[in-house]
Amino acid sequence: MLDYRTHTFLEVYRQRSFTRAAENLLITQPAASQHIRQIETHYGCTLFVKTGRGIEPTAAADLLYQRLLTMENDEARLALEAGALATEPSDTREAPLRLGCTRTIADYTAPRLMAAHLSTHPQAEVALLTGNTRELVRSLEEGTIDFALVEGFFDRQRFDFETLSRERYIAVASPKEAKRRAFDRRPRADEAGRTAASVRDLLGERLILREAGSGTREILERHLAARDLAVTDFAGIVEIESIPAIKACVRGDAGITFLYRVAVEEELARGELADITPDDFAIEHDFCLIWQRGSQYAPRYRSLCDAWRTLM
Repeated sequence: MLDYRTHTFLEVYRQRSFTRAAENLLITQPAASQHIRQIETHYGCTLFVKTGRGIEPTAAADLLYQRLLTMENDEARLALEAGALATEPSDTREAPLRLGCTRTIADYTAPRLMAAHLSTHPQAEVALLTGNTRELVRSLEEGTIDFALVEGFFDRQRFDFETLSRERYIAVASPKEAKRRAFDRRPRADEAGRTAASVRDLLGERLILREAGSGTREILERHLAARDLAVTDFAGIVEIESIPAIKACVRGDAGITFLYRVAVEEELARGELADITPDDFAIEHDFCLIWQRGSQYAPRYRSLCDAWRTLM
């Protein structure tokens, strides 16, 4: 059980205010200040400095926050496990799976993983939250979920991870658009004299893409930036949060999109969509299982990822 002063520190860090933290914790402001002084004495460092706008955490406080936040969330998980065993004792009972998935993984990978998991763990309790990478990272820190399967970029200083799979990232269009491009594209010669389609050849198209914060979009933005391009360089932009809706628009010749091949395998096989990935835009990216760095539950998460990796 964490010391009560730990909870005070975490709340002061979140609120950047002794007064607001004290109000939320139902203690007095002097008591909150005393708790922080006691922690500073224990660790031998200053945790907060006064500024014109209130207080700001020091580098030591940033480090302490990440470590103690993990401990706080682990304690909450432990309380859930202990409470479940108290009401329903069982040697075979497992802790509930509270996980998050980015939308591509939730729609096209997680169903297979969950079906296999439940077939071998019929008594398992599973709660799955869907969101973009940014939202899931926030849920991890808030303790709403225990781990997440993400396709986007994350802070590897704050989160431990295991790679679940490596996936191809492609450009797709309707078969009609793909056929037109096969005739209309004017190939350019590269430095070696070879002709090859370029991502710049696609800039005249309307781009249909996910919302800001999604891993699928961030992959595209980063790789475009490496070529001194941006999504705004396309002829037009349409933002849609739903992958099925994006695919429907592309099938209807409303534009092109970039996403993981796993999300369009069936449409490609049926000839409803076509792969138009330029030769200079061959990309692969990892689907990762991530959790808070330093969690005592890390062995469980690694074991789950090992089991699920065999299904990919």
